[in-house]
Amino acid sequence: MKIKELYRDERPRERLLKKGAESLSNVELLAIMLRTGTRKMNALELARTLLGDSEGRIGGIAAMSIDKLKLLPGIGPAKAATLAAAFELGRRCADERPAKARKSISSPRDVYRLMIPHMKTLDHEECWVLFLNRANHLIGKEKMTSGGLESTLIDTKMIIRKALEKKASSVILSHNHPSGNPMPGTADITQTRQLKKGLDTCDISLIDHVVIAEGSFYSFADEELVEC
Repeated sequence: MKIKELYRDERPRERLLKKGAESLSNVELLAIMLRTGTRKMNALELARTLLGDSEGRIGGIAAMSIDKLKLLPGIGPAKAATLAAAFELGRRCADERPAKARKSISSPRDVYRLMIPHMKTLDHEECWVLFLNRANHLIGKEKMTSGGLESTLIDTKMIIRKALEKKASSVILSHNHPSGNPMPGTADITQTRQLKKGLDTCDISLIDHVVIAEGSFYSFADEELVEC
């Protein structure tokens, strides 16, 4: 059955306009983004299939790359791009703060709250850097490298170059552990020490290195693992 053949009150778009987006199920919201289905499935059925492929988790869809989305039945380049754009807007909205309400980053938990929207659904490691001014206000954040399931490279030269370009007084390093265990490995410790040494030569402080796992984090500064 096509969406147009449903009663008006059962159509997702009409229900959203009448009752608001919060009244719709995940399947209905996905169907609105997909807009159309296939010859065998309408948009609702396609959305239900897509959600089933991610074990019923919206985060599972958000974590899929565009290339992976395009391989799913009924999801071509246009639908994959729409989904990727929608989830990226969601991440940016969660991360956005009014300029007047901007606060300094004063604890590892601040870093965790800032970075978890980017890292929560990842199935691979990524290394991000937060660039701060003298008041510890965030002046920029950037993904530096993307690695595999168990490791990622900390590119010291690139981080120093970016910090100098942004005229940052200090930086905070952050990367994720998809395993769920935030404890740093030997490579994490070694690379962090190398980064600190390199930043010191440019009079830039390494405030902390926060390892993010879903629901927990590890702070190098708090644990005095490296003298940040």
